[in-house]
Amino acid sequence: MTSSTRDKERGSLGCSGESDGRARAVTRRSLVIGAVGALAVGLGGPYAEHGLHGSYMTMYPTWPFAVALTFFLVAGPNLVLLRFRKLLALTTAEIIVIFGMMAVASTVVTTGLTDYLVPTITGPYYYASPENKWAETVLPHLVPWLSPRGAAQNAPLITHLYEGLPPGAQVPWVSWLPALGAWLVFLLCLHLAMVCMAVLLRKQWVENEHLTYPFTYLPLALGGADSGGRPVILSRALFWVGFGISLLVTSSKGLVYYFPSFPGIRETGIMLDAPLLPGAVFAFWIHVQMLGFLYLVNLDVNFSVWFFNLLQQLVGAILNVLGITSTENLGVGGGARTPIFQYLGTGAFLGLVGSGLWVTRGHFKDIWARARGQGEPGGDSGEILSYRVAFWLLIGCLVVMAWWLVMSGLSVIGMLFLLVIAFVAIVGVTRIMAESGMAGASAPSGYPVIAGWLGWQPLGDRGIVALMMAHVWAIDSRQNVMIPVTHTLKMAQVITHKQRRLLWAFGLAFLVALFSSIWLTTRTAYHRGAVTLMGGASASAFTAEPRRFMSWAADWITRRPGPSLTGHLLTGLGAAIYLSLVAMRFRFLWWPLHPIGFALATVGPIDWLWFDCFVAWLVKGLALRYGGMKCYQRLRPVFLGLICGYYVSTTLWLLIDQLTGHTGNMIDVGL
Repeated sequence: MTSSTRDKERGSLGCSGESDGRARAVTRRSLVIGAVGALAVGLGGPYAEHGLHGSYMTMYPTWPFAVALTFFLVAGPNLVLLRFRKLLALTTAEIIVIFGMMAVASTVVTTGLTDYLVPTITGPYYYASPENKWAETVLPHLVPWLSPRGAAQNAPLITHLYEGLPPGAQVPWVSWLPALGAWLVFLLCLHLAMVCMAVLLRKQWVENEHLTYPFTYLPLALGGADSGGRPVILSRALFWVGFGISLLVTSSKGLVYYFPSFPGIRETGIMLDAPLLPGAVFAFWIHVQMLGFLYLVNLDVNFSVWFFNLLQQLVGAILNVLGITSTENLGVGGGARTPIFQYLGTGAFLGLVGSGLWVTRGHFKDIWARARGQGEPGGDSGEILSYRVAFWLLIGCLVVMAWWLVMSGLSVIGMLFLLVIAFVAIVGVTRIMAESGMAGASAPSGYPVIAGWLGWQPLGDRGIVALMMAHVWAIDSRQNVMIPVTHTLKMAQVITHKQRRLLWAFGLAFLVALFSSIWLTTRTAYHRGAVTLMGGASASAFTAEPRRFMSWAADWITRRPGPSLTGHLLTGLGAAIYLSLVAMRFRFLWWPLHPIGFALATVGPIDWLWFDCFVAWLVKGLALRYGGMKCYQRLRPVFLGLICGYYVSTTLWLLIDQLTGHTGNMIDVGL
């Protein structure tokens, strides 16, 4: 794409009527406001769940707090400034930077990272008991520097975290600093590597393949990208129709909590047993905010997701009736119902990323040439990092991560497999969300699949425990900072000045959210007792989750199973099916099944989202069939309003809970 073409595209995305450099720049005030927003997310997420026992505002990569806070900013002070002091108002570019920083922050807090880090490095010591014998099977193989200094069974450092500090005692931060510093080295490299990958793939996905990035529609609309910086969507009646529907649903739930006799909405779905298939249960659930996202998704993707998910559930139920089951223990991550589907899903993701790398081979040749100091000058001038810097920085991060993982107890082969499967999940989920906008997408693999492939022998007891500690960062897509970075870089086409400040914006948001969320989560646990933190994700993070991954590690160390031939075959089958679907889609224009649907079929959240996919597919299909593209576009503000209204109203209910002193008002935005 030539520079003139890129400028035209940027002009079409926004900033018409904004000719000055500031209108298209990453400004200092956008970095300051973005950092304040990241702090609000870093403190607000843990407080909503652990303090108020309220809604899941950072549960999945749909960035509820980022959407809500951006709306408050755009519809409040910035709208006043646009009316009376336009030169002081935030520009489209600045709003994009602020939203991107808060979205990055959302990947760090609660179940993004903090609610895995704190219990994973302490839970093994607290939950070990004479009955489970974890003190003999697991604890001897824990590398001490991964946990707080002085961590041990019955140590005050641990018992006070889970049961609360005695009167007058202080949080022992000095004991935590060495372990947090060690983890920070790895986490910084991990997140910087994801940023580098986002930079290296941006041109291929945005300019060569023209992926749609549906998640960018709402923040661009709020930022006035197509209307000279004015949020015209706020003047659209259909937007407020969708906003009002979400406000009605959430307020009904909130009022039922405060007034149990109020005739409001308590649930938005039902669970039904399948006739003739004992144990099969299908969730017919409506999540209004997800309908907003899914209306933006390609019809074939929506159809394929609900079709393959129902097929997977039916096949699983039939296999269960026939007694065809797997006894492998892969229960720590991935969300698949059984190891059979976990292996199939892993194979599908390998096929997804492998086929994507093949399509991207020409672009990779250009990157490699630039990494060696060759290639056309200026071809990467629009990136926040040059390809040469991004490539070698990525390699450096991977080297440090590899060294860190080996030092944590993994064998070299275990480390290589872990890095490969982790980055397959990272790139795969990011690609799915950029291409389709499928909210709730996550990878089905999970690190236990590596143990299934290799068996105990190449890993050893220490390697199994090191894999267990990877629970902190390799469990699902919520920690995937590549998703918000990739979407921000797509929206950043409106930015033509000081683009490279975006790198500092991402880093600042990550550090602010990480430190603030760890501080509040740990402090709350010490003052209240982690076992009492029953709100939001903390119920599983501090109680069920440590027991789950400890049980997995103890089982593998005790049984010492060999590699799974069945696992290898099922993984290969999953990859073959995915690639076959890709071939059919390229060969036959009428082919209705999108391979993304198969890749997501085994993912846990899709069991709850399949009916949303069906409804969105039906509504969008009818709109396109009987009204054409104009009808679809006219209705789009309704569904953007569903998203915005749900997250804004849920945030307002959290504020109401805080003002009234009530806890436990759970308006579910976990998807």
